[in-house]
Amino acid sequence: MERVLMKGNEAVAEAAILAGCLHYFGYPITPQNEITAYMSQRMPKIGGVFLQAESEIAAIHMVYGAAGAGKRTMTSSSSPGISLKTEGLSYLAGADLPSVIVNIQRGGPGLGTIQPSQADYFQAVKGGGHGDYKMIVFAPSSVQEMADLTVKSFDLADKYRMPAMVLADGTMGQMMEPVSLNYPPQKTYEKPWAVTGTNNKRDHNIINSLYLQPETLESQILSRFDRYKTIEKTETMCEEYLMEDAEICIVGFGISARVARSAINEARAQGLKVGLLRPITLWPFPNKIIKDTAEKVKAFIVVECSMGQMIEDVKLASECKKPVEFYGRTGGAIPSPAEVLEYTKKIAGGQK
Repeated sequence: MERVLMKGNEAVAEAAILAGCLHYFGYPITPQNEITAYMSQRMPKIGGVFLQAESEIAAIHMVYGAAGAGKRTMTSSSSPGISLKTEGLSYLAGADLPSVIVNIQRGGPGLGTIQPSQADYFQAVKGGGHGDYKMIVFAPSSVQEMADLTVKSFDLADKYRMPAMVLADGTMGQMMEPVSLNYPPQKTYEKPWAVTGTNNKRDHNIINSLYLQPETLESQILSRFDRYKTIEKTETMCEEYLMEDAEICIVGFGISARVARSAINEARAQGLKVGLLRPITLWPFPNKIIKDTAEKVKAFIVVECSMGQMIEDVKLASECKKPVEFYGRTGGAIPSPAEVLEYTKKIAGGQK
C-alpha cells in the first residue's frame, strides 16, 4: 500500500477531496493555513470550488449555502476563527445540514499564540454556538487519523444530517508522517431535502432553522436529540492501550495521548501498571467505557494541553467512583513524557 509523507493539514485537505468534497470556503489563519493553500491549488484542477471568503463569518455561511444544495462542503480555521464561525455552526445544526469543520487549535483566549493547544474542547463538544445541539467531534492522534477521520466526518455528517468537526491541535496540523490515502469509494446518500431546483417535478424544498411556534421547535429539537442517542450508541470510538491490568488510567486525546503513551511505556518498564484510554470521538464521549473502567482502576489521570476541560467529562462518566487527577500545560506548551511520568509516579505513590 503506497504511503506518502504529508503534513497533517495537507492530509486533511487531500482526504476531504477523496471523500467527495468539491466545495471549500475558508479564510487564512495560523496554524491551519496549509489546508487553505492546498485547497486553492487542488480545487481548480478537479473542477471544484475554492473561495477565500472575506471573513470567517462569510466562509461558514457559504458552507451553509453549499450544504443546503446537497454538496459535500468543508471549511477550516483555527481557534479565534472558529469562534467567529460559531453562529454559522448553530445555523447548520438548526437546519440539519451536513458539513465538515476543521479546527487546528492554537492557544487562547483572544489571539493568544500560534502554538498548539487543546483548549477548544468545551467549545467543540458542548455545541459552540447558541441553542440545543451537538456536533460529531473527532480527535485525531496521528497524520493518518487526520486523513481517516476527515473521510469519516463526511460520511457521518451525511448519514445523520449534522455538522461534524475534526478537532486537532497545531502539532497535529504541522507534523509530518507517512500516510496512506487509499480509500474505497465513498457511500453516497440521497438528499431529497436539498434545494437543487425542482424542474417542476416536486414541491419546493426550504432550508430553514426558524420555527416561531414553541411546539414546532421543540418537536424538531426532540427529534434531533433522538438522532443523537443513536449516534451515542453506534458511533463512539475509543482506543484502549495496556488497560487489561491497569491500576492507573491516563485519559488523553490528540497530541496529549501520544505523550501519555510514551510515559506509560516507561512507567511499565518501571513496574507501574498504567494504561491509556484515548477518546477518538470527543462527542459522542466514551462514557460507558470510562464508567466500566472506574470499576477496575484505582485512579484516573487526565492529560490535556489546557487548564483542564475534558476532565469534567471524565468525572461525570466515572461518576466520581475513583479519584480523577489532572496534569496539563497551557499557553502553547505541551507536557513532556517525563513530566507525565513523574506525575503518574506521584499519584501511584499516593501523593499529589
